[in-house]
Amino acid sequence: MLLCELMNVIDYKEVINRKGIDVEKTHVTSLCCDSRKACDDAMFVCISGSLADGHDYAKAAYGGGCRIFVTEHRTNLPDDAIIIITGDTRVALARLSAVFFGYPADEMTIIGITGTKGKTTSSLLIYNVLNESGIPTGYIGSNGVSYLDYQFTTLNTTPESFDLHAHMRKMVDSGVKTLVMEVSSQALKMARVHGIKFDICVFTNLAPDHIGEFEHPDFDDYKNCKRTLFSDYSAKYVVYNADDEYALQVVGGARCSKASVSVGNDADYRADSITYFRSAGSIGVSFECTSEGKSFPVALSFPGEFSVYNALTAIAVCKRLGLSAGAITKAMLHIRIKGRFETHELPNGATVVIDYAHNGVSLKAALSALRIYNPTRLICLFGSVGGRTKMRRAELGLVASRDADFCILTSDNPDNESPNAIIGEIATYFTAGTCPYVSIPDRREAIEYALDNSQKGDIILLAGKGHESYQIICGIREKFSETEIVEEYCKAHAGEGEE
Repeated sequence: MLLCELMNVIDYKEVINRKGIDVEKTHVTSLCCDSRKACDDAMFVCISGSLADGHDYAKAAYGGGCRIFVTEHRTNLPDDAIIIITGDTRVALARLSAVFFGYPADEMTIIGITGTKGKTTSSLLIYNVLNESGIPTGYIGSNGVSYLDYQFTTLNTTPESFDLHAHMRKMVDSGVKTLVMEVSSQALKMARVHGIKFDICVFTNLAPDHIGEFEHPDFDDYKNCKRTLFSDYSAKYVVYNADDEYALQVVGGARCSKASVSVGNDADYRADSITYFRSAGSIGVSFECTSEGKSFPVALSFPGEFSVYNALTAIAVCKRLGLSAGAITKAMLHIRIKGRFETHELPNGATVVIDYAHNGVSLKAALSALRIYNPTRLICLFGSVGGRTKMRRAELGLVASRDADFCILTSDNPDNESPNAIIGEIATYFTAGTCPYVSIPDRREAIEYALDNSQKGDIILLAGKGHESYQIICGIREKFSETEIVEEYCKAHAGEGEE
């Protein structure tokens, strides 16, 4: 693409072009914001992250072959570099990415889902229902990128704008014209979805999270970032959880039709007669959904009241896209989602549940949901990430010590922080007389301990990792899959529980 075409979408303040290079004839073959991906004929966009400033890597990108730079201030580079100065390089990257890939978002029906909990499950319920109903649909979120037979991992819930538009272009070119996307508060704050017009926007719920030195400074900032999805992204239809205390504050800025969901209260989609069931390899919930004066039964293999909210959300979105209640509920019945209340039955009759619950709110919801199924013991294995969100350690420790019968404290992406130090900090919130616990820093050993010491009727919650297929230790992502560990154990112990 010609440089002049890219420059047309940037609100630039100044262009430094000491060599007088002709921008009408200069070609750009790639965009990047990571100097390690710099190459000849690429444009390097200097963005500031929570830990590093891209301006500090401009010289490295020059060394990699880049000669065109988008910056927020003057940068010391050789005379043959073209420096385009703008007020916000994140916005610039989003606009550049959109034009570079031919505006793929404009060719899709896009569903954006935000909230503290429920984004992934709600998104993947919608994704699976639409695909099963013959509507080729893509997904972008915590569980990666999925469409047709393709599956990619991502570093962030919502990828950086260049990667986001690249994925959308591949989807459109493959015949996928509907996309359900998890939109994180950080994505909104950092302009990753800037310029995208969302056809349907969804609000699941809101609670304090992602507040800290490298994320949101306070709850108001977190809430206000969420709110922009509904006020600034051309929403045509909004689905929201009417039972959440912050719902109207978040979605109130949307000037479009809205559909509310609720458990037991008046709403456009209401759930009543909730029933919880447990069978071999399955923990689930069923309920009656009432909409437009008609009721129909819904059942799904996920536990807890919050799963009812996720299902109501998916029903509201899929109905908006033209599906019948029958088609939606038929598809929902057998959906399983990796790392979201992923259930495994052990040979001895105990049940293992793998879930992403990684903060106090989500862990309490998970343990409360599982308690309903009357386990012999409710065992909770968890840790907390290193180097950030330290406030979670208190939340996790307090919740687990109150709501579980036995806990196993272990590692969860300790990174460069001492696992023992993290565990020790969590343990300070296990006060005398509360839940007994053991500390096993190696997470694989901790899981094997939990499985070896389980009894018939126990429910073991492996909390925090969910879908993740790695452990971050000393800055390195080491392969680690809880699903594989549990499946290997079940295979090795097959038949041991039979009489």
